[in-house]
Amino acid sequence: MTFNWQFLDENLCFVTVPEDVAGPPGFHAQADAETWIGEEWEALLDAGVESVNLVNDGAIVYGPMSLRPTNPA
Repeated sequence: MTFNWQFLDENLCFVTVPEDVAGPPGFHAQADAETWIGEEWEALLDAGVESVNLVNDGAIVYGPMSLRPTNPA
């Protein structure tokens, strides 16, 4: 099992980001992928990523998930 992130712009189109922002090519565990996105979401926003899909061996686990913080009601 390999988990990785798909990066999307505001129109939900795929975005390519620089290697130094894109992170590892895959994660062996979903928890590792989720920890990484929790640490790197701001750098991804700065690179033009608005949302992400988590993918496991080619199948979307969930997404699109916005990287924008939600405003409390």
